[in-house]
Amino acid sequence: MIKDLALEQVLGDHHALGTSITLQIFGTQNRDLLQKSFDLIDHYEDIFTVNRDESEVMDINHAAGEHPVQVSSAVYGLVKLAVEKSRENFGFNALIGPVVKLWHIGFKGAHVPKDEEIKDRMLLTDPFKVVLNDSDQSVFLKMKGMELDLGGIAKGWIADRIRDLWRAYGVEAGIINLGGNILLVGDSPKRISGQWSIGVQDPKQPRGDNITSVMVPECSAVTSGTYERYLVVNGKKYHHLIDPRTGYPVKTDLAGVTTFTKTSVEAEIECKRLFFAGKPLKGWHDNPDRIGAIFVYNDEHIEYDNFGD
Repeated sequence: MIKDLALEQVLGDHHALGTSITLQIFGTQNRDLLQKSFDLIDHYEDIFTVNRDESEVMDINHAAGEHPVQVSSAVYGLVKLAVEKSRENFGFNALIGPVVKLWHIGFKGAHVPKDEEIKDRMLLTDPFKVVLNDSDQSVFLKMKGMELDLGGIAKGWIADRIRDLWRAYGVEAGIINLGGNILLVGDSPKRISGQWSIGVQDPKQPRGDNITSVMVPECSAVTSGTYERYLVVNGKKYHHLIDPRTGYPVKTDLAGVTTFTKTSVEAEIECKRLFFAGKPLKGWHDNPDRIGAIFVYNDEHIEYDNFGD
C-alpha cells in the first residue's frame, strides 16, 4: 500500500496569491482534482485579494468610514478570525496595511518614514474600530483610510480548504505548497512510520537551502522571517515585518521561526505570535493542535521547541 501510493502521483504547478504553488497528490494519476484545486484557489484569491481594485475585501475597504458591507460567508468568517486575533495584540494585525504601505519595504520607493507619518497612519490600524455584524455578515471600518488585508492569514485558510476538497475526494496522501506555506495531507507514503520530513530554510542561503530538518506527522508548516525583504539605509537594515504596536520593524534576534500545527491557518497565526515574542512561549504546547516550533536566530543558532533535538 505504501509503495503503491508513493509510486502513483500527480504533480501540478500554478501561480496565484502572488506566489508559486505546487500541489502533489499520491495514489492517483488523475489530474482532474489538481485543476479543481487550482480553480478553488483562484476563486478565493478573487474574493480576498487587496492587490486589485475589485474584491469583497476591497469593497469593505472602499466603504471605510461610510457604511457597512455585506460579504460572503467565507470572507466574513476569515475577516472575523483576523480581527479577533488582531485584537489579542500579540503582533498580528490585519489592519496594519496603511503603515506597511508607508514603508513599502521590498518594493520600489521603499524608505524610512518620519515619526509623525507613522503616528498618523497608526491611528488607522485599531482593530477595535472594526464593526462585525454576525446577523447579516457585514463588516464596517469606522474610519476613512482604514484597510483590511488578509494576506497574513489567507494562504493558511485556503490551504485548509484545499485539504477539505481532497478529503472529500478520498485523497489519502498529498502535499499542498502555497509558496512555502506547507500543508501535509495524510500519512507520508514514503515511510512506514507515516512521518514526513520537513526542511527549515537557512536564512543566509537562497530559498530551498535548509539549515535543519525534522520528522513530523500530518500537519502544516509555516515560516515567518526577516531575511526575504528588507531595506538598508545608512548601513542600518530594516526588515519588512512591521510591529503593529510601534509602527516600526519588530526588534528581534530572530532570523525566522517555523511553526508546525494541525491546521494551516493556525500555523500562520501562531508563527506570527512566536516571531513577535522572539522566543518559545511557556504553555504554548498546552493546545494539542500545536506540534512544535523551530527558532533560527541571526547568529544561526537553532532552538527546537517540543522536538527531541
